[in-house]
Amino acid sequence: MTALVGEDWAVHANCGGRFDELFAEGAAQRKARGICMGCPVRVECLAEALDNRINWGMWGGLTERERRKILRENPEITGWGDILRAHDGKVPGGARHAVRSETGA
Repeated sequence: MTALVGEDWAVHANCGGRFDELFAEGAAQRKARGICMGCPVRVECLAEALDNRINWGMWGGLTERERRKILRENPEITGWGDILRAHDGKVPGGARHAVRSETGA
């Protein structure tokens, strides 16, 4: 998995031009999550949201609620990029919150 530095990762995201779809509520979040599946920069996106405590929208395939839970359970982690890449996109100790693959696994 190659790391993209700074904001450069965003130009490679599947969601380019589809930002309104990423701020869905309820059942519509499933469709928003689908945009993230297969995205080449899911890990960088999730790290951005966790590092900056972004509390809105779908980032890296996870909802606001899922990200808040990860942050609550891992308050000692302040830099998520290297950790997520080292664990193949999974949150340490929380495989349930992995950056999901195309198959949803």
